[in-house]
Amino acid sequence: MRRGWARAGALGMALLAAAAPPLRAGSAAPDSAAPESAAPQCLAVPAGDALRQLVAAAEPGSAFCLADGVHEGPLHIAAALSLRGGAAAVVRSAGAGSTIEVNADGVRLSGFSVDGSGARFDRLDAALRIRGDDVRVENLRIRGALFGILAEQCRGLQLLGNSVRGNPQKVLGLRGDGIRLWEVRGARVENNRLEDSRDLVVWYSPGNVFAGNQVRRGRYGTHFMYSHGNRVEANRYVDNVVGIFSMYSRGLQIRGNLIARSHGAAGVGIGAKESGGLAIVENWLLDNTVGIYLDNSPFDPARPNRIARNLLRFGESGVVFHGPSAGNRFFGNRFSDLHLSVSVEGRGTARDAEWRGNDFDDYAGYDFDGDGIGDVPYVLRTLEADLAARAPALRFFRGTPALALAEWIGRVAPIFQPSTLLEDPAPAMRLAPPPVPGTPDAG
Repeated sequence: MRRGWARAGALGMALLAAAAPPLRAGSAAPDSAAPESAAPQCLAVPAGDALRQLVAAAEPGSAFCLADGVHEGPLHIAAALSLRGGAAAVVRSAGAGSTIEVNADGVRLSGFSVDGSGARFDRLDAALRIRGDDVRVENLRIRGALFGILAEQCRGLQLLGNSVRGNPQKVLGLRGDGIRLWEVRGARVENNRLEDSRDLVVWYSPGNVFAGNQVRRGRYGTHFMYSHGNRVEANRYVDNVVGIFSMYSRGLQIRGNLIARSHGAAGVGIGAKESGGLAIVENWLLDNTVGIYLDNSPFDPARPNRIARNLLRFGESGVVFHGPSAGNRFFGNRFSDLHLSVSVEGRGTARDAEWRGNDFDDYAGYDFDGDGIGDVPYVLRTLEADLAARAPALRFFRGTPALALAEWIGRVAPIFQPSTLLEDPAPAMRLAPPPVPGTPDAG
């Protein structure tokens, strides 16, 4: 058994990865595009009310450079124009509605700050609300708004290197979303930083890329619903309730992300409900209550989920199944320093999933031929999990001498032996962890 590894050193490594320097706003991410060339001549706009009037009368192709200071909103953009400025150029909310509304294709916004929005959830008051194709939003700093960036029925949207900060004094449910995409296709959401907002929402939005983002202290790091074929890679989700959750979505590529400290009773690193064709590969899942949660996924047996080469370390459970486990393929994952590597809610089993070449730190087998594969199968049986599945209230006694004694009896007395939860016929003896998320060789 390898649970005797120096936990302090391992925890230090995990926290170092979670606290590693963030990607700089606008720094390169996978498949990120080069800066646009040949920016149009730009009209300097002084602080005050002038910007609002100029934008209202702007012709397509207009370009405005914002001087430092406060520019009064709201702005209603109805033509393909460009607004850019430094961080000290601030577009300020009038206290109601959305601060900047984009209702045109080809708009470019970059560099400046946006302060505030209205406070009505029913009207989705936001710092920036977008209804247009081929819109590029880069390096904006958004503070004090209810919702950060909302985009609806757009194609070719680019959200690059923006910073959205919510109000940490409000409970999570009363904060707005940092980014919300609704019926958005072909978007690139890269190198953004969201802090203290509610969710990053992706609903009815297929074929988008999310790369190099950081989401901290929110509810859902990224929440997909009916959103197929999205790529989620090299992101960092730290101190959220849930890292990534897929509902009724298929074909998601979830690769090379760091998901750490998803705590509490609902804490989940990566979750899926009735979702299939998922590729969950080379992610670091550290110190989450549950590493991977699978609720009736895959829903369609013809769309199996591939879960490979992930590091699942610290926390209560590495993988939890709610409903059938069939159609899930686990290859080359590393389970370490977990209370339970795998558990099943209800009276189900994880044996219907496919397990091969996974590294379990409580494997008690041997490798006489030195090929790195255990010579006997890894078999997981735990009376504690059996009892908790039959009577969930018993989880209250986890860690107590009474439940520890029951587990010991289950191991030594065949009459009390629990049922087999899973079997890996070719367990790995010791796997190297996947590349550190966010590094050039990750993914």
